[in-house]
Amino acid sequence: MLSVNQFSLTLGQQPLIQDLSFQIQPGEVLSIMGPSGIGKSSLLHFLSGTLNSSLNASGQVFLDKQTLQDRPTNKRKVGLLQQMPLLFPHMSIIENLLFAIPAHIPHRTRQQKAQQALEKLGIPDKANALPSELSGGQQARVALLRTLLAEPDYLLLDEPFSKLDPALRRDVRAFVLEQIRQSNIPALLVTHDPEDAKAMQGPCLDLKPFKMKN
Repeated sequence: MLSVNQFSLTLGQQPLIQDLSFQIQPGEVLSIMGPSGIGKSSLLHFLSGTLNSSLNASGQVFLDKQTLQDRPTNKRKVGLLQQMPLLFPHMSIIENLLFAIPAHIPHRTRQQKAQQALEKLGIPDKANALPSELSGGQQARVALLRTLLAEPDYLLLDEPFSKLDPALRRDVRAFVLEQIRQSNIPALLVTHDPEDAKAMQGPCLDLKPFKMKN
């Protein structure tokens, strides 16, 4: 379970978020909505350990009762999926998948895991294709499975469906939810689209702009 307790965020003297708390169960997706500039993506940066130094944040983060907020990014075992798939353009699809699999796993097992991912994606014939040869929906699916092959303990999704057309969005949303449930890890989605949140079939928090008290 991923828990956030009393998260607060300020930019200079301007409070953006104050005392935000929530819990996310394994296999569950919590969606966070709100207008641009309210601090949604900065919350993800706080959870991944990559918050910009121009922002001040406080609060506690726990993963199964272990404290995360003081750990460096490379010790958090966090997966991140963003608006763009960010696949390595010069590497084949199977090379992209293999890149994510932890190096301590034996070579043969790594190959099997990558091939199984291709089967799951329905593109076993695209192992040697470059990302540019895939559709937008296929690239989004590959990016998700590459992230999950790294065996993260929790997953952060920053507007991952926003660049897809409506038909693709429905399919990719369903695929993302299915894979998160199969991986049984907590996931946090930031989105502007109520349909994204609805498709994740989990709780939703709607952040409002912070109003200074007179």
